[in-house]
Amino acid sequence: MGGPLPAYAAGTRSTPDLILKNGRITTLDVATPEATAIAMLDGKIVAVGSDAEVAQLGDATSRVVDLQRARVIPGLIDSHTHVIRGGLNYNLELRWDGVRSLRTALEMLRAQARDTPPPQWVRVVGGWSEMQFEEKRMPTLKEINEAAPDTPVFVLNLYNQAFLNRAALRVVGYTRDTPQPPGAIIERDARGEPTGLLLAEPNAFVLYNTLAKGPRLNPEDQVNSTLHFMREENRLGVTSVGDAGGGFQSYPEDYGVIEQLGREGRLTLRIAYNLFPQKAKSELDDMRRWVASGRPGDGSDMYRLNGAGEMLAFSAADFEDFMVPRPEMPADMEADLEGIVRFLAGNGWPWRMHATYEQTITRALDVFEKVHRDIPIDRLGWLFDHCETVTPASLERIKKLGGGVAIQNRMSMQGDYFVRRYGLAAAAQTPPVKRMLEMGLPVALGTDATRVNSYNPWQALYWLVSGRSIGGTELYPEDRRLSRMAALRLMTADGAWFSRESGLKGVLRPGAYADLAVLDRDYFTVAQDQIQDIVSVLTVVAGKIVYGGGRYAPLAPPIPPVSPTWSPVRKYGGYSARAPGRQGHNARAYAAMCDCNSRCMVHAHDHFQAAAATVPAADPRAFWGALGCSCNV
Repeated sequence: MGGPLPAYAAGTRSTPDLILKNGRITTLDVATPEATAIAMLDGKIVAVGSDAEVAQLGDATSRVVDLQRARVIPGLIDSHTHVIRGGLNYNLELRWDGVRSLRTALEMLRAQARDTPPPQWVRVVGGWSEMQFEEKRMPTLKEINEAAPDTPVFVLNLYNQAFLNRAALRVVGYTRDTPQPPGAIIERDARGEPTGLLLAEPNAFVLYNTLAKGPRLNPEDQVNSTLHFMREENRLGVTSVGDAGGGFQSYPEDYGVIEQLGREGRLTLRIAYNLFPQKAKSELDDMRRWVASGRPGDGSDMYRLNGAGEMLAFSAADFEDFMVPRPEMPADMEADLEGIVRFLAGNGWPWRMHATYEQTITRALDVFEKVHRDIPIDRLGWLFDHCETVTPASLERIKKLGGGVAIQNRMSMQGDYFVRRYGLAAAAQTPPVKRMLEMGLPVALGTDATRVNSYNPWQALYWLVSGRSIGGTELYPEDRRLSRMAALRLMTADGAWFSRESGLKGVLRPGAYADLAVLDRDYFTVAQDQIQDIVSVLTVVAGKIVYGGGRYAPLAPPIPPVSPTWSPVRKYGGYSARAPGRQGHNARAYAAMCDCNSRCMVHAHDHFQAAAATVPAADPRAFWGALGCSCNV
């Protein structure tokens, strides 16, 4: 049965709340690597084994779900994302994540501009690259202005650049008299007037600042937006995240919604959050305030303080814009960083530090080693984020200091830019994931969503397994790619190290958190290209079903309609699934054109299935099952 059943003593029930049977369960537990059934009670797993073994534990009050041989994995852990900020803004954003045609993207923009009331903007806020489009190019300012002549439009491309239409330029007040921001460019025409193109050179703060000028959702809609963003993450099989703070995310003001949902028991993601200072040269003041108010681990199993970062000192933050040369860190980086790290280490606080380039990592390690000689840091669980160009020598230093590395698939979005600047040979080691694993370093996989990358975790897994960018460029030779199992471990069992929950999450065994995803196709056998299209059909967090799709849709808990009513999410949803053989088509548009505007909760009418269907009309049951439901037969 996979070991003892410690969760039985935790609650008033003595039999499982939920049993899943007839599945193909990948547990990532060496004691029971594969199983067909799993039982849960009081938010924990109590048994993993065969259908017959687990069935005898239940009674008439246990909910039993037949998985019909579907693949089950531990819930995915996105170890680096910005879900708190993303949730507050999700309902405001028109997502181009996954859209494979610029023509479709511009059609979505045009339609949303008609629906968006003043003074609101249309915002496309990251998560896409022109390399994903069939056209392999960016939109032009002319196309954006034609699509939305009157409604302000802000289109962010990663943290490289942003496009503003004429209406947005008027609203934000950029004119010929606006000075150039430091480290960035407001592009101007021959008359000196802003064109609408903002460029990070490489400082992205002009992009942050401009986006922050737009109207925010009211508090009620922010709650709704966060609920829908968590549901979207659950749809993709994500059950746990590490929130890395973020620019223009103030603590505690911008954490009120997520804390409210936590108090009300409405979180459907486990969130371990790090605190991010907001003002240069005042970072240590923020750290002192946080240390005085709490300790890492404070909170609950669903929402807990994890530490400081990913920004520690603004002078130590390099920017990941591979379209421009690597930035030189200022001379005062070490002095700024040392005071902060020394204070955190002295108070037992772990940290995560944003560092893209080897040059930044080397200088930071000099500081860490200096602090370590006085205050040991090798048991804190600190880490570097990103590490695209880290060298083997620096990895050895990280290991000696007890650190880890959180990697993200930013190269899947920006790898083509990196190759243009540094060459294919350099890209083949960016980042050196396989070397990290061979050295025994703690490594976890995340997305860095929602701006610099898409929040779809399956793109990250596809990147490690295929070695390709989202545009199909081969970045890594076969001997530097990961197996499907090794990649999955980085987003499940291995990802738990970074919140100090190893053995509790990312693995399906008795006593662990009951977090799992039932997949719509088998990750281990599906064609490699289809890995990026996988979704969950049943997601469980803390032993409760939080998402159901297709035949399992009736099991999902209700969620309020998207608000406000003009929200892009109401029409298009989030990540856009590819239709096989029709990669430029946005399957979510089916929902917009259909009177039901959602999946029927009774017959599981599935717009994605309809978009992908190639069923001949001669097969009436299958034909109507694709386009509507079998009741039409």
